[in-house]
Amino acid sequence: MANNPSRYVQLLAWLDQHIIRRLYTERVRRVILQSLPFWVASVLTGLVAVGYEQVFSWAEQLSFTWLRTQPLLAFIITPAAFLAAWYLVVRLAPAARGSGIPQVMAGIELSTPVTHGRTAYLLSVRVAVVKLLSSVVLLAGGGVIGREGPTIQISAAIFRAINRLQPAGWPQLSRQIALVTGGAAGLAAAFNTPLGGIVFVVEELTQTHITRFRTAVFTAVIIAGMTAQAILGPYLYLGFPKVTVSTGWFLGIVVFTAMFCGFAGALFARALLWIGNYRRRFSTLAQKAGWVAGCGLLLAALAYFVGADAIGTGKPIINRLLFQNQHQTPWYLFPVRFAGMALSYSSGAAGGIFATSLSAGAIIGDGLARLARVTPSDTNLVILVSMVSFLTGVVRSPFTAAILVLEMTDRHSAIFQLLLGGLMAQGAASLVDQLSFYEHLKEDFIREAMAQPATKKNPAVAVAGDSD
Repeated sequence: MANNPSRYVQLLAWLDQHIIRRLYTERVRRVILQSLPFWVASVLTGLVAVGYEQVFSWAEQLSFTWLRTQPLLAFIITPAAFLAAWYLVVRLAPAARGSGIPQVMAGIELSTPVTHGRTAYLLSVRVAVVKLLSSVVLLAGGGVIGREGPTIQISAAIFRAINRLQPAGWPQLSRQIALVTGGAAGLAAAFNTPLGGIVFVVEELTQTHITRFRTAVFTAVIIAGMTAQAILGPYLYLGFPKVTVSTGWFLGIVVFTAMFCGFAGALFARALLWIGNYRRRFSTLAQKAGWVAGCGLLLAALAYFVGADAIGTGKPIINRLLFQNQHQTPWYLFPVRFAGMALSYSSGAAGGIFATSLSAGAIIGDGLARLARVTPSDTNLVILVSMVSFLTGVVRSPFTAAILVLEMTDRHSAIFQLLLGGLMAQGAASLVDQLSFYEHLKEDFIREAMAQPATKKNPAVAVAGDSD
């Protein structure tokens, strides 16, 4: 569609002239015309999210296969994959590196009449394609990354592209709403968590009152999510773990676990920021390549000695702890995953930290439950709270984290414990840093985008139009 925009414009004009004008009043017609492009973008987001999930799962299984059969290959494949994934980003789209959520946050802030031309650097179709390719290469080589943040950036790029293709005179929603809505649709399609997508918008992506974009967000989340469900079915990201909701003295364990994991998540975010600042001292391409290869070799060593648990998204680890927990997880698995996440992210390739943070939290939660001699029936609740809390410590979005884990597991009976965990983790994380990891990176991406030449203005794109 992006390669042949004239057909897209002609289709919109035909729908307006032959169907919408004849069936609806002028006010309803305007709302429909505003929403049509977003509906198209939502369907595309659902399709892309499903395809990305399938390719990502294939890449993860590929990494497990070669590591189990030929572990020594890690010292060749992992550094090579790190270098290839990094070089794709450096040569083709530098803004495709990392998670993708800070880029969307920066793009939303730059979506003003004066600076909107800078968003192309952060959220173009080219960036989206490089994001997908780089993350898949990195994961296939043993990277410790997730696809949720990248899906959000890819989705925002799709919404931006569709918004720019609208013909002159078409009643439109603003550029900012397009990006906000794209972020919500991306998260909803990635995790199959519609409420999580909506809460994520309110809590993380924008400080604007939701009444300005509620209909756009709600419809985009519904359409993108239903598109994904139509292909994958009404799946749960983590299934139906058994959870016993205890109160009384057990809430003390919940609070301690939440604060511990929130503090650990914040320390992890600070470590990533410190490594990123240290990495900037390398100025030449050869020095940067040496850093990336070194990260790959270190992760290869971890993978060789620890095995498949040292690589990948961590979702198999979460499933094992929730459904087949033998309470024998080795003590060193968390530091190994911590190091793997840091090495993968600091390589400069594309890859998210949502799923990997959830798995890191699950490992801590299992360890704390064993130390506190929590009964097996209560262990799953501790693990779920720790997942919420570690993710909160990194991204500082306690309600988003709680709703995501709730929707992933369908354990509504634990909602108050999950929310309590998120709030306690937020307080503990604030002792380490008042700002979230994404907020720090957002400022870097804004400065980076402002240093790029602005793209030509598209007269067909509206400047305002923040209607509901």
